[in-house]
Parts: sequence; C-alpha cells; structure tokens
Amino acid sequence: MSEHLPDSLIPYDEIVQEALRAVVGRVLGTVADTGALPGDHHFYVTFKTQAPGVEIPQRLIERFPDEMTIVLQNRFWDLIVDESRFSVGLSFNQVPSKLVIPYSAITGFHDPAVNFELRFQAQEGPDEPEPHDEAENDQPPRDGSNVVSVDFKRKK
Repeated sequence: MSEHLPDSLIPYDEIVQEALRAVVGRVLGTVADTGALPGDHHFYVTFKTQAPGVEIPQRLIERFPDEMTIVLQNRFWDLIVDESRFSVGLSFNQVPSKLVIPYSAITGFHDPAVNFELRFQAQEGPDEPEPHDEAENDQPPRDGSNVVSVDFKRKK
C-alpha cells in the first residue's frame, strides 16, 4: 500500500475556488438587482490589483501595487455584475473612480454584519506580495467563526 496519494487528474482546487467565487458574484448580483444593501450588510472585497482583467486607475495601482481592499457600504454607485466580474464606482480622496474586478482576482470577501468570510488562494507568482497600505475606506476584516478558507497546494 502506497503512502503517497496519486496526483489528481481532476482540478478539484480550481473547481472549488470557482464555485466559492460564484458566491461573491451571486451576493453582489442581488445587491445590483435591488439597488441596495439589505439591512446592515456591507462587504470588504480584497483583490489582486495586477491580476488579469482588473481595471483600476493608475494612481490606485501605484498606491496598491499588489493587493487592495475595497468596502461596499454607503458610498458606491453603478454596481454592475456579470458571470465573470463586477464593476463599481467608488470615491478615493473625493476622486470618483470606476473599478472592474474579475472574480478570479478576488482573494477575500467579508460581510461583518453576519461575520461571514471567504478567503481564496492567491495566484502563485514569482515573488512574495509586497506589504501595502489600506485604502481610505478599508478596515481590516475581523476573524470569525463563519470563515471558509480555501488553500489547496498543488503537487509539482
């Protein structure tokens, strides 16, 4: 009997992460459809600023060269959600900005109203991520009991 499990020919890690990212899309889609956040719900969305498909102003890329957290709570507009990404208007230092964020770029989603959190494995890159300042509307997510963390490691 072998002590080592064979490598899977089915990409379970990718399938699970894609399904959990769809949760984010479904939640944001509900907000976009109704035009408002229900009750006290609000969201912290953390994403890789250099990921393929991310469209944010250059000044934000310079300030957040690796990862950024945005807050969808009181002051956002034009939330548009589709099957692979969402776009939203936010203000940074009183400068309106449009952000386009593919679900594949998201590394974290947190709703502090119900202490629900999803974390996604960051795409592996050649270097470790650089530390970054938080955006003006950021607050660090709190740890909670409703956290789903996906951290699959691939065998190479």
